[in-house]
Amino acid sequence: MEFGIFGWWLMLATLFQLSSIHGCLREEREALLRLKASLNSSYESFLTSWDSSHEERNCCDWERVVCDSTTRRVIKLDLKYIYRTYPNASLFIPFQELKYLDLSWNYISGWVPNEGSERLSGLSKIEVLDFSGNNFNESFLLSLGQFLSLKELYLGSNFFDRPINIPISGFERLSGLKKLEVLDFSGNNFNESFLSSLGQFLSLKKLYLKDIQLDGPISELGRLKNLRELYLDGSYIDKSFLSKVGVMTSLNVLTISNCGLNGSFPIAQGLCELMNLRELDLSYNDFEGILPSCLANMTQLRIFDISANRFNGSIDLSPLPSLKSLEFLDLSSNYFNPITFSSFFNLSKLEVIFSDGNKLADETLSQRWDPGFQLKAFSCSSCFSTKSSRIITRFLHNQFDLQLLLLPHSNLTGKFPTWLLENNTKLEVLSLRNNSFTGTLQLPSHHIPNLSLLDISFNHIQDPIPTNFGLIFPNLEVLNIYKNHFEGVIPPSYGNLASLTYLDMSSNNFSGTIPENLTMGCSSLQYLKLSKNHLSGQLIPTNSNLTAIQYLYLDNNHFSGEIPHSISNLTDLHTIDFSNNNLSGMLPRWLGSMPSLTKIALSKNQLEGPIPVELCNLKYLSFLDLSHNNLSGSIPSCSNWSDIIHVHLNKNRLTDPITSGFKGCSSLVTLNLRDNYLTGNIPDWIGNLSSLSILLLKANYLHGKISLQLCLLEKLSLLDVSHNSFSGQIPHCLSNFTLEPTYEKSFVSFFVRLYSEIYDRLSFLHSAMIMGKGRSRLYYEDLLFFEVDALQEVEFSTKNNTLSYKGDILNMMSGIDLSCNKLEGEIPIELGDLSNIHVLNLSFNNLTGSIPTEFSKLKQIESLDLSHNNLDGIIPPQLVELNSLAIFKVAHNNLRGTIPERKAQFGTFDESSYEGNPLLCGPPLLKACTKTEPSSTIPTDNEGDEACGFIDLEVFYISFVVSYVIMLLAIVAILYINLHWRRAWFNFVEVCISTWYYFIVTSTCKLSRFRIV
Repeated sequence: MEFGIFGWWLMLATLFQLSSIHGCLREEREALLRLKASLNSSYESFLTSWDSSHEERNCCDWERVVCDSTTRRVIKLDLKYIYRTYPNASLFIPFQELKYLDLSWNYISGWVPNEGSERLSGLSKIEVLDFSGNNFNESFLLSLGQFLSLKELYLGSNFFDRPINIPISGFERLSGLKKLEVLDFSGNNFNESFLSSLGQFLSLKKLYLKDIQLDGPISELGRLKNLRELYLDGSYIDKSFLSKVGVMTSLNVLTISNCGLNGSFPIAQGLCELMNLRELDLSYNDFEGILPSCLANMTQLRIFDISANRFNGSIDLSPLPSLKSLEFLDLSSNYFNPITFSSFFNLSKLEVIFSDGNKLADETLSQRWDPGFQLKAFSCSSCFSTKSSRIITRFLHNQFDLQLLLLPHSNLTGKFPTWLLENNTKLEVLSLRNNSFTGTLQLPSHHIPNLSLLDISFNHIQDPIPTNFGLIFPNLEVLNIYKNHFEGVIPPSYGNLASLTYLDMSSNNFSGTIPENLTMGCSSLQYLKLSKNHLSGQLIPTNSNLTAIQYLYLDNNHFSGEIPHSISNLTDLHTIDFSNNNLSGMLPRWLGSMPSLTKIALSKNQLEGPIPVELCNLKYLSFLDLSHNNLSGSIPSCSNWSDIIHVHLNKNRLTDPITSGFKGCSSLVTLNLRDNYLTGNIPDWIGNLSSLSILLLKANYLHGKISLQLCLLEKLSLLDVSHNSFSGQIPHCLSNFTLEPTYEKSFVSFFVRLYSEIYDRLSFLHSAMIMGKGRSRLYYEDLLFFEVDALQEVEFSTKNNTLSYKGDILNMMSGIDLSCNKLEGEIPIELGDLSNIHVLNLSFNNLTGSIPTEFSKLKQIESLDLSHNNLDGIIPPQLVELNSLAIFKVAHNNLRGTIPERKAQFGTFDESSYEGNPLLCGPPLLKACTKTEPSSTIPTDNEGDEACGFIDLEVFYISFVVSYVIMLLAIVAILYINLHWRRAWFNFVEVCISTWYYFIVTSTCKLSRFRIV
């Protein structure tokens, strides 16, 4: 009998083993391959493991497929982000045991005709459906009633064509969903009937209604007796909602973050009735006033987030110290009176405190400092004064379980707090950014294996980095020591940081070369910034294993030699910045063979030769800066640069006309070609660059008229065509420029994503604390985003100086510079409509007529230069209304009359602003005004001013004659005074005359003999 039982078990095990040879049923394997074949060919690469070439391959091991461990039937399919087409519902029928189907974020708007969701009725065991991020209609919504086993339904962000408008009776088709426990309808539109219909889902436990307009009868949700969690983040909620929410007495979780609620906090009217709440999120609203005392009745509250409001009052007198169950507390960005830190010492379960932006009170050090809790996460950015920093230091000396500690911008001083690392061996994230730590970096005596992020940037730490750094923090992923005073060489132990993804050591005093240990050992490195140091030698060692590198910043060092060919092996490289070094040689052609490159910055080197036409192959290039080199030849025509945003080729030796260099680059924002040797006209295609904001053509050899195509560039904010040979009149249509500030910035989310991945791995506490609450605080808003504009910098002349503009200042700047050309005619009065302009320079031209009175409308103008023209008439007195004007120059014209009253800004302009106008009078000129002033008949010649690089020939001839006469008189005077020099001079002259006499006679005789012969 016993043998029989054993035999049966052996037989069953054998059968199971045989059934598992291929891992999954053949019919399901074939169905999976048909699913793959139905995809758009461009998305098949997402399912590379779905391979039909090997029959023995176990399809249960394919990506996005999960099988039951016993039956080996497919129970889960994850097909998000890959369809982009109309799916055939019949293809899912073979998966009879399917419990989980994810078709989210495929932007599906319907099914294959006659193969719609009704064909899915055979999937009777479906428990989870995720159709978020599609575009299904109302009929699809009602068809979901056939899935009677459904427990979770996700329909967020379906972008329905219109608000759902189904009669309440229509929703009866969903009444069969008796088991539905989770419903996500976030980011959609619906009317009152939909909200009312939710009352029929009596088993519902979680309801997500984020990013919607919730104006229906909230009392309907009171019928959901089993509802435990309600998420309304980002939705529009009427103020009366909080007074009615008390009907949902079964709620454990309520989040109403960023819902536009404001005013005094009406919590006592309804919210206080939710006695079972364990999580309450009121963050990012505009509540004000004190916290009501009835909060103390929420004795089960574990997570409480009121960040980014305007609550005030005393924490000591608030109900917070009595919430004994609190584990997570976020008070950031409020207006509480200086927080008494000891108020929380009796909350024994507290594990997370975020209090960014609130000031801590300077408590007496003699009182009790043994808190009854051990924190796992603490963030207090910008919340310390110099005195209160002593309090936090003493408090942290008693914490030993910290996993995350953020204390940036906190006025902390003294030596680097090595004791923090000694005490907290579990620490994963440590930020001491922007404090005032000094001295050397002392490391703990033992390894800190969990530390993944260390940020000590913006301090005053000095001396070399300890040689064992990479051994102490072996699993470090993010290291930021930017802006300190570190010196010496980069430690070879960096080669042990195999997990390092982000490394910023810029703005220090490091010297030597980049060690091979770093480039070989840090194979996971994606971001490397060594800018602004004293590094030298070759850019990258010959032996390098930086296969994952995407962002490489080595600018402002002393690297020399040619750009090494080994960089071409970094196939994932997106950004290179090698500017301001001593690089030489030709610009490599192989750069055009690196398709991932989007930003190239090589300015301020000694590169020479032509710009390789191979760069045109970089179709995703967005930023190109080759300025301040010795590049020559013409500009290549790269018509496929559809993503290009900023181009800087200034201060090179480029020649020839611009021709079709950037024709078709509709995304181009900056085109900087100044200080070259370009010839020809402004091309007509310039008007097609609809995004162009900055056009700099200064100091070339361009000529012809200023193209009317410029007037089509309505987004233009900076135009500089000065120091050329443009002629004709100023186009009236230049007034089309809006000259509005351009805040166009494209943020690359790499750094945020990188930080998020680190924090997602933190496993302490409730998952909501990381994903829903603390996460927005865990990566800092001010910590190094990657911007397309981060490398952007341009020069523009204003206020008698050529200044460099970058960042927000550049985005705010606007100006037009047409100076040093041959423009003529009158100044268009339409230029007075440029109300946002900051700089207008029309100097050194041949302009005539009067100064337009309309210039008084230029309310933002700071520099107005009309000097060295042939302008006449009076200076409009209305210009005194220009209160922002700092520079005003009308010198060397034919202006007459009285200078405007010296008040406001005009009281600051001296005589140099008006000189060279003989018929002007009044202060600050010394010439007093009479009752009548004759009209001007004195012409002004503007072609001879050296400021534009021209030579006045009349002045040249006069100065030459005067200099020649002075030289002769000086020689005569010297010979008259010195007898010895006089005799020597006359002997020299006599010798010269004799020599020339005999030379002429001899030459004449020879010539005569030649003719006779």
